Amino acid sequence: MVMNQVTNKDVIHELIFFAIKHRKIMQHYLDKTGVFHAQHRILMNIYHHPNVSQNDLAKMMEVSSATIAVSLKKLESEGYINRIVDETDNRFHKINITEMGKQVIEQSKAIIDATDQKVLQDLTVEEKYNLFNLLKKINDNLVRMEEEIQLK
Repeated sequence: MVMNQVTNKDVIHELIFFAIKHRKIMQHYLDKTGVFHAQHRILMNIYHHPNVSQNDLAKMMEVSSATIAVSLKKLESEGYINRIVDETDNRFHKINITEMGKQVIEQSKAIIDATDQKVLQDLTVEEKYNLFNLLKKINDNLVRMEEEIQLK
């Protein structure tokens, strides 16, 4: 395609196609860990925020507490996380990763790193830098749009 023939629609479609393909490929590889995509996100958030509460986790992930509760129950029953009653307020539970959960996280990190490497393998350092800056500008525009319509 000639440079001056690329439309905004063409660019947006490429971004959407990338996101769809990337998610499909990641799901294929991450399925081998035995944990579903949404559960990976939850595990990663708990891993990065030890002793997180269910409400704080829901806020971080921008979902309802009820949605998180269902996933946490499943993750706990399968041995990936544990919940400990907060000593200062027994209405709250601190959520942490178990050893089994840590193994899944390590496996997931390896999968993500390998996939990222393959996706970007033909780009030079300069191309990665330029792509990063372009995507940052696009994301900044989206953030401003969110603020305008108050989607946060």
